[in-house]
Amino acid sequence: MAAKFLTLACVRNESFGGLSPRAHYPSMPKYPKGVSETDKDVEGSEVKATFSVIGMTCSACAGSVEKAVKRLPGIREAVVDVLNNRAQEETIRETIEDVGFEATLIQDHQTTGKSSQVCRIRINGMTCTSCTSTVESALQALHGVQKAQVALATEEAQVHYESKIISHNQLLEAIEDTGFEAILISTGEDMSKIQLKVDGIGTDNSMRMIENSLRALPGVQDIDIDPTVYKFSLSYKPDMTGPRNFINVIESTGTSRYKATIYPEGGREVYRKEEIKQYYRSFLWSLVFTIPVFLTSMVFMYIPGLKHGLDTKVVNMLSIGEILRWVLSTPVQFIIGRRFYSGSYKALRHGSANMDVLIALGTNAAYFYSVYSVLRAATSQDFKSTDFFETSSMLISFILLGKYLEVLAKGKTSDAIAKLMDLTPDTAILLTLDSEGNVISEEEIDSRLIQKNDVIKILPGAKVASDGFVIWGQSHVNESMITGEARPVAKRKGDTVIGGTVNENGVLHIKATRVGSESALSQIVQLVESAQMAKAPVQKFADRISKYFVPLVIVLSLSTFLAWFLAGKFHGYPKSWIPSSMDSFQLALQFGISVMVIACPCALGLATPTAVMVGTGVGASQGVLIKGGQALESAHKVNCIVFDKTGTLTSGKPVVVNTRLLKNMVLQEFYELVAATEVNSEHPLAKAMVEYAKKFREDEENPTWPEAKDFISITGHGVKGIVRNKKIIVGNQSLMLDQNIVIPADAEDMLAEIEAMAQTGILISIDEEMAGVIAISDPLKPGARDVISILKSMKVKSIMVTGDNWGTANSIAQEVGIETVIAEAKPEQKAEQVKNLQALSYVVAMVGDGINDSPALVAADVGMAIGAGTDIAIEAADIVLMKSNLEDVITAIDLSRKTFSRIRLNYIWALGYNLLGIPIAAGALFPSSGFRLPPWIAGAAMAASSVSVVCCSLLLKYYQRPRKLDALEMQGVKVE
Repeated sequence: MAAKFLTLACVRNESFGGLSPRAHYPSMPKYPKGVSETDKDVEGSEVKATFSVIGMTCSACAGSVEKAVKRLPGIREAVVDVLNNRAQEETIRETIEDVGFEATLIQDHQTTGKSSQVCRIRINGMTCTSCTSTVESALQALHGVQKAQVALATEEAQVHYESKIISHNQLLEAIEDTGFEAILISTGEDMSKIQLKVDGIGTDNSMRMIENSLRALPGVQDIDIDPTVYKFSLSYKPDMTGPRNFINVIESTGTSRYKATIYPEGGREVYRKEEIKQYYRSFLWSLVFTIPVFLTSMVFMYIPGLKHGLDTKVVNMLSIGEILRWVLSTPVQFIIGRRFYSGSYKALRHGSANMDVLIALGTNAAYFYSVYSVLRAATSQDFKSTDFFETSSMLISFILLGKYLEVLAKGKTSDAIAKLMDLTPDTAILLTLDSEGNVISEEEIDSRLIQKNDVIKILPGAKVASDGFVIWGQSHVNESMITGEARPVAKRKGDTVIGGTVNENGVLHIKATRVGSESALSQIVQLVESAQMAKAPVQKFADRISKYFVPLVIVLSLSTFLAWFLAGKFHGYPKSWIPSSMDSFQLALQFGISVMVIACPCALGLATPTAVMVGTGVGASQGVLIKGGQALESAHKVNCIVFDKTGTLTSGKPVVVNTRLLKNMVLQEFYELVAATEVNSEHPLAKAMVEYAKKFREDEENPTWPEAKDFISITGHGVKGIVRNKKIIVGNQSLMLDQNIVIPADAEDMLAEIEAMAQTGILISIDEEMAGVIAISDPLKPGARDVISILKSMKVKSIMVTGDNWGTANSIAQEVGIETVIAEAKPEQKAEQVKNLQALSYVVAMVGDGINDSPALVAADVGMAIGAGTDIAIEAADIVLMKSNLEDVITAIDLSRKTFSRIRLNYIWALGYNLLGIPIAAGALFPSSGFRLPPWIAGAAMAASSVSVVCCSLLLKYYQRPRKLDALEMQGVKVE
C-alpha cells in the first residue's frame, strides 16, 4: 500500500491570526504572518517534518489526518500528499495514529526562520558581460549558493544563499578570487543595522570595553568591528533598542572621552563618483604624454625646421623623434594603462577573455613592434624604422575617454533611486513627553537616529521624518511623491503618515512605527534596486554572444594580419597599395591591431541593463513599480488584460444605497442583527453594512453589537450565525438556495432591478424566512470606460473576472465597455481562467487588489497589483500601481513597449557597429577606395559605441505617458 506524505510547518509560541499590519514591498524577504524580521530569534525556529502515513486509501483519509494534525497547538500548516504515501515530535505521530493510521518520521529539518538569506555585494572592475559571467559562474559553483545574479549596469551581485552552509565572507572571497574587488552592501540579516565611527579610541582595550558595553544592551544581535577605521557595525532589534542608545552607551563608557557618529555611507553613488574621478584623472595624465607623441609623429613631421631636428640621428639610424616617442608612450602603456593588464590577467586566469584582453593585445602589439623597430634602427647602419608609439598611447587615451563618458552616463541611469533617497529629511525634531503626554523638551537630531516609538514634531512645510501615526494635531500632507495622489490628504489623530511626504499647513506630532530599512520609502528603494538587478530574458542573448566574442575577435585579428602579410609576401596586391612610410608587414600589423581594438563587447553587454535601469527608474517616478527586467519584458507583449471588479474597476469603497424589508420590523433592529453577524467578516460588503448600521447609533463612536454565536463565513457566498437566539443568514442568492430558504418572487424582482443598476443585492434571512434585501453600490473609478477604450486602441483585449453575481457583473462590464465577463468566480477559478487564456496563446496581465486575486496574479504572465490593495496581492504581483489609478495600467504597458524598442535599438546599434566596423578595420574598403582605419581611430570608435548605447538608454528619462491619458482627469476616488 502506498504511504502518503504529510508536510508540517510548526512555529512555537506564535499565533498566526490576520495579516501583518505593515506594508510589505516585494523586494523584501518574507516571514510567516505575525513574525517580523526582528522577532526571528525571539519566536524560536520553524520546524518542518515529513511523515510516512500508512493505511490511507483516498482523499477523505488524507483530509481526516490533515484536520487532526492542524488542531494541535503550534501547527502552522499541514499538507497531505495523497499521491506519494509520505506525511516533532511524538505528539504529531500519536495524533496521526489516533485517527487510525500508522505514522513514521522520515525526515526532519530545521529551517530556523531565515537560513536562506539574500546578500548584496558591490563588485568593482567589471567591464563587459564576460566579467559578469565569470563572477556569476564562480558564485554558482559554491556549495550553499541557491542563486546568483550579477548586473553590469549596477556593478552589483545579489546572492541567495544558505547561511548555515556558507557565510557572506566566503562569497566575498570567491569574487575576489576571480580578480575583482568585492564590497558587502547588505546581508539578509541587515534589516536593522547601523555603522558607527568612534573617535578617541587609543588602545585595543578601549575597543573591547566599548564592544562589551554594547553587547550588554538588550536587542543587540551582532557587532562587527573594523579596527583600522574604528568602525562598529551593529545589527539590532528595533523594537528593543536603537542607534541613540548605542551612541549614549559609547559616549558614557570609561572616562567619557569617546565620540560616536554615524559612519559616512559609501553607497553606490559615492563609489560611482570616485570611479568617475579616477577615469578623469587617468585620461588627463594620458593626454599629458599622448599629445606630444601625436605632435611629434603626425604634425611636426610637416614643419621643416622641427622635422630636421626630430630626424637628427643619435645612434646609427635611431633618431631623436623616435627616442622622444618611446619615452613618452612608455608611462601611458605601463602605468596609466596598467588597469588593462590587471583586467586581462584576472580574466585569463579564470579561462575567460574580456575587453581588457583585446585592448592589452592591440596596444602591446603596436608598442612592442615599435620597440623592436627602434632597437633595430639603433643597431643598424641602413634600417629605417617606422614606429607606432602614437597608436598605443592614442588608443589608451581614447579608451580612457570613452570609459570616463560611459561611467558618467551610467551614473545618470540610477537618478530615480537618488531622487527617492533624497526624500528623507536630514534632521528631525524629537519630543520628550511626560507620563501624561505633555511635551517636556524638543531636540533636533539626525533623522537616521530616529527609533521605534519616538515622538517626532513635524512643522508646516517640513518633510515627515519617519513612517508612523498622528498622536496630536491636524494638517494636510502631500503624499504625491510616494503614492502619486495629487491632492493633499487630510491627517488627524490616529491617521498614518509616510516618511518622505510633505506636511502642508498644521503642526503634527507623530509616533514612529517603522524606521530605517523598514520604512515604506526604504522598501520602495530596495524594490527598485532589486528590479534593476534582475536580468531581462533578452539579456541572455548578449550573454551567449559574449562567451565567444573576444576569442572570435582575436582569431579574426590574427587571420587579418596573416592574410595581409602573406598577400604582401607573395605579391598578392600591387606595391603601390603600401603607404610610403611602411612595408607590407607593418601594413598587415596595422590592419590586425585595428580589428583587435574596434570590436566592442561592452556595447552589447550594456544594451539591456542600462535600458532596464532607466525604464524601472522612470516607472518608479510615475508611480509604477516594475519588479525587474522579466516583468518589463513580459509587459510589452501583453495583448489581454483580466480585470478584477471590486477595488480595481470600482473604487473598492462600497456603500449601502437602498434597503427593502420583506417582513414587518423596525429598520434599526434589522440592521442590529445584520451588523452583529457581519462585524466578524473582513469582506468590503460586510464593512459597508456595518458602517451603515452605525448611523442608527449616532450617539456612540464605536458601538458594540450583540454576540453572534456559531458564526460561519462561507467564502464567496456570505455568512451565518445566531444573534439573540435568531438564526441569521446574510449572503447571495446561491447561499439562500443552498440553505433551502425560499426566495419570494418580489425579492427576485428586487434583485434583478438592483443588478440592472450595476449594484450588488444582498439577501437577509431571519429564522429561515426571507427578511429583506440590501442594495450596495461600489461606484466605478472615474475614467474606467476611457481606459478600456484606450486599451482597445492599443489592440489589448479586456476581460472582467469577479466573484460578484452575473447581473451586477454584466451591468458594470456594459458600463465600462468590456465584452467578456466571468462572474461568481472563486479565487482558484480566476487563476484557471488566466491559464485558459494563456492556452489560447494570449499574453495575459491580471489587474487585482485583494487576497482572492493573488492566485491569478501569480498565474498571469504579468500580475499588476493596485497599490491600495492588500499586502498579499502586492507581494504576488510583478508590477505595483502605487496611485491605484487604472490609467497606470496603460502607462505600465506603454513604458515597457518603449523600453523594449530602446533595447532593440541598442542591440541593432551594438551588433551593427561590430558587423560593419570589423570588416572596415580589416581593410575591406582598402583595395577599392584606399580607405584604411588607423588603430587609434578604431579605438576611438570602440569607445564611442559604448557611450552611444548608454546615451540611447538615457533618452528614456524623457518618457512621456500616452497623450490620450493627458485628456483624462483621473484622480483616484476619495471616499471620506
